Amino acid sequence: MKNTQRFSVLIWTDKRKADSQGNVPLYARITYIGKRTEISIGRKIDPKKWDSETGYVKGSGQNVKDLNSHLIQVSNDIYAAYYDLKRSEDFITVEMIKAKYTGAGQVRKMLLEVFDEHNKQMSELVGKDIVKGTLTKYTTIREKVSGYIQYRFRKNDIYLNTLEYSFITGFEHYLKTEQSISHNVAMSYIKRVKRIANIAVDNKWLAASPFKEFVCTSKKTTRTELEEQELKALREKRFTVSRLAEVRDCYLFSCYTGYAFVDAYKLTPHNIVTGNDGEVWIVTDRTKSKIDASVPLLPQAAEIIEKYKDHPFCVTNNRLLPMKSNQKMNAYLKEIAGLCGIEKNLTTHTARHTFATTVTLENGVPIETVSKMLGHTKITTTQIYARVKRKKISQDMKILRAKLDIG
Repeated sequence: MKNTQRFSVLIWTDKRKADSQGNVPLYARITYIGKRTEISIGRKIDPKKWDSETGYVKGSGQNVKDLNSHLIQVSNDIYAAYYDLKRSEDFITVEMIKAKYTGAGQVRKMLLEVFDEHNKQMSELVGKDIVKGTLTKYTTIREKVSGYIQYRFRKNDIYLNTLEYSFITGFEHYLKTEQSISHNVAMSYIKRVKRIANIAVDNKWLAASPFKEFVCTSKKTTRTELEEQELKALREKRFTVSRLAEVRDCYLFSCYTGYAFVDAYKLTPHNIVTGNDGEVWIVTDRTKSKIDASVPLLPQAAEIIEKYKDHPFCVTNNRLLPMKSNQKMNAYLKEIAGLCGIEKNLTTHTARHTFATTVTLENGVPIETVSKMLGHTKITTTQIYARVKRKKISQDMKILRAKLDIG
């Protein structure tokens, strides 16, 4: 047996596998950094002739000499494979040494390579099974992973079989410190990186995911929504600039329907129907969940639709509202908030929060109804909006006091 500080090769016999003549097979055991693997040498011997201390066959004769020469060659070749890998790779495993020695055609994929293949397949499904926003998320995460690999390893990519648990913990630290990304967003990124690793495992490019034991956690966050007085200030504000007026109206529309930007953007006049109850409804499925998210049209939302029915953009593009891109909407909403004296970071998504809380739940609409209109698949998703505010407590206690006074 030869060895270095962390690497060794041991030739041994497996007596458990003796054949009908009592002969046992020879194996080479490769050990590296505490991990080991076995390689069958393809020869059998009489166990009585095996010298376990020297690792050679005892006796004389040409057959014994040839076999011992072969064992020496096997050991030397495994060492050669080890040193070749040491020269060319920053990280090696016993399985890599075995594959190098045996010449096995092991597919060695790289992390960003698999990411790119995954994203290419997703791009072909946009408009069919997924929306563009989902692809955009994976594209963004791929760039974050690329940045991390450059930052930590000074490389353009790394092999899948070099991935360790420390990669994902390091990535989390990188996102939070170097990229200033919040905990919950960092966790959403890591979930998708774990998905890429699982795809590699499913395709036999990776023996097992080193990220399997990493648990993605979430921290409770306070969601931003407009209070009734802020909604009123937004409704009553007069804008001389048409783009601001249009963005304000599109935002208010979502405040009174609960539609996320991507869903509101796609609405056409065909989505407005009169139901069996005689009420006017917006009938559609949520892009994200494909769940029915039909909503009875409140007067405030109906007024906005009527206001823009002849707008050139709406007529030309068969759209319900003159909505701009999500990026432009969010940029203009910051300007609008300042002009209306609203000290909150308004985004297109805060309109959805406003519908869930200020417009519906705080006005006594049952949470089951709100959940259905929001297109949530689980009631627990809607419950994040159902926190009781001091204003609601005060109102409820006033009613209680009145009842007690009457008694």
